[in-house]
Amino acid sequence: MEHLRLVFWAALAINAAAVHSQSDLHPQQDAWWESAVFYQLLPRSYRDSNGDGNGDLRGILERFDHLIDLGVTGICLGPVFRSPMRADGFDVSDFRAIDPVYGTMAEFEELLVRAKAAGLRVVLDLVPNHTSEQHEWFQKSMRKNEAYRDYYILREGGGESEEEEETSVLPNNWQSQYHTVAWKKIARGSEYYLHQFDVTEPDLNYRDAKVRQEMLDIIRYWLDRGLDGIRFERVNYLYEDLQFRDEPPIDPNGTSDSYASLDHIYTRDLSENYVLGSDWRSLFDEYTTTTGGTDSRKLMITSAYTDSLEKTVKWFGVANRPVAHIAQNFGLAREVSNVSRAEDFERVIGEWLSAMPPEGVANWALGNHDHRRVASRFGRERAAGLAMLCFTLPGTVFLYYGEEIGMEDNEAISWKETRDPLGCNTNGSVYQRYSRDPARTPFQWDASNESAGFAPSPSPLSKEPWLPVNANYPVHNLAHEKALNRSMYHLYRALIRWHQHSVTLRRGSFHSYVLPNNVFAVVRALPGEKTYVTVLNVNANVVTVDLGGVRRNATKARVAFVTPEGSYTSGQSLEDVANVVLAGYETIILELTSGTMWLGAAQVVLMSTLGLLVCVDWGRAL
Repeated sequence: MEHLRLVFWAALAINAAAVHSQSDLHPQQDAWWESAVFYQLLPRSYRDSNGDGNGDLRGILERFDHLIDLGVTGICLGPVFRSPMRADGFDVSDFRAIDPVYGTMAEFEELLVRAKAAGLRVVLDLVPNHTSEQHEWFQKSMRKNEAYRDYYILREGGGESEEEEETSVLPNNWQSQYHTVAWKKIARGSEYYLHQFDVTEPDLNYRDAKVRQEMLDIIRYWLDRGLDGIRFERVNYLYEDLQFRDEPPIDPNGTSDSYASLDHIYTRDLSENYVLGSDWRSLFDEYTTTTGGTDSRKLMITSAYTDSLEKTVKWFGVANRPVAHIAQNFGLAREVSNVSRAEDFERVIGEWLSAMPPEGVANWALGNHDHRRVASRFGRERAAGLAMLCFTLPGTVFLYYGEEIGMEDNEAISWKETRDPLGCNTNGSVYQRYSRDPARTPFQWDASNESAGFAPSPSPLSKEPWLPVNANYPVHNLAHEKALNRSMYHLYRALIRWHQHSVTLRRGSFHSYVLPNNVFAVVRALPGEKTYVTVLNVNANVVTVDLGGVRRNATKARVAFVTPEGSYTSGQSLEDVANVVLAGYETIILELTSGTMWLGAAQVVLMSTLGLLVCVDWGRAL
């Protein structure tokens, strides 16, 4: 028996050595973005400086102090390129110009200067898959200018019919994501152009070398202007099947007349997309100098809603060719809901961390402009708890504007007020099922006027905001949140500072646990530093948690963070960690202490008949 005891403790020592921290993987070489907090900001919804109904660059400058006070380290700026605004600015008519709705290039450069002075990085969103139909390239292509003939994907129809969308004459059965066929007949002739999104957004043809060079030139143009990075959206749609084959229906016996009914093997996630992304990364890698101790490397982010985790993490690199520095992870936005259980959270988080390659950067987002707001999906208290979880996880955090004050979807947007083509291309009976407008409404600054402080007080220039402000703005606004002793704003502000200054979060090990009674826990630990455990009660009812299950020999704890409506207070001491009581949906973050050193031991199976000891499930507590 003594022999088994010695082997047992030897196994613990081996396991302790096998649990790697982030610093083991990237010793002293962390890039500036590896623990960043990015504020994803839609310029049109942040602040309207002149009363024309649209947020603008001057408005961002007017309310720049909010970003500084909040403590974020970077801004992900939604597209500000020149656009006819038929698809919320994602339909770009000039990639090198600022749209007058947002202001001027001088104001954009002023924003870069202001951000640099404050130590904030600026990343610009760019959708490279398509342009506006008003773009000069498309206009020249339609006028048969040979130099631009192949800039877009043009195909002959299958017959002589003049009916624009008669199925029998379309090039194939491809469907647009925006509830139409993916082909639009050109006014003269029998050709069609491809648009995988709105009909106003013709797809670029990246099989043409001139198009590939144009986009490289555009990327260089913006990086040379001082941007810290670019986030490329919808990058998994850049290439399509060379043979333009029909996509198979998901149900062989069903219909194939909608986007959801087809298996998109010929229009999404093709291998050529990653190769093109690798070419772009090579350009980013040219900007690698470090001057005066400042890390000036440029960041490449990819945003792709793929159909598998494997295809998403490939955006970090393929075949020894690096692609993105950060391939965005939408697991917490897409795969958990208000009915998810503790094991669902463990699965979503664990699958990402396991699938991510060694050179990858873990990253997390609770929402963005394509999803319902987290406070609407889960409720305000659970939204606070999810924020606490998100900031406990290793890596980068993307914070969607308004999350810091618990903004909710504006479900009262009428059919007439709807702007999003994903909703507009349906009808007044079903548009709310598809429109993303409810999550894109103006930021709620205060209760000073009916625009929630989004626009100046009434003046001759004043117009209604581009989207209606949520009617709950009198009680859910930044000024009100700041005035409270405990609020979502104060929680986010404290979490961001913790995320930036905690060595444990930056370099410590990560362990997750599904505890009895549907409770989820995460432990972050680093020898010589503070150990933290985040505990989420996923139930609506009160539970009692024994934290001895996540840290052996834990003797007491101090409350570090609480949800605004929670029953604990920050700084409170807990003497009995075996009986921690959590109210329904309550989340707490505790700083743990113990009588002996915790080794993060493995679960152990003793095979006594063979005299063997097998260690499995590294990093779990005994």
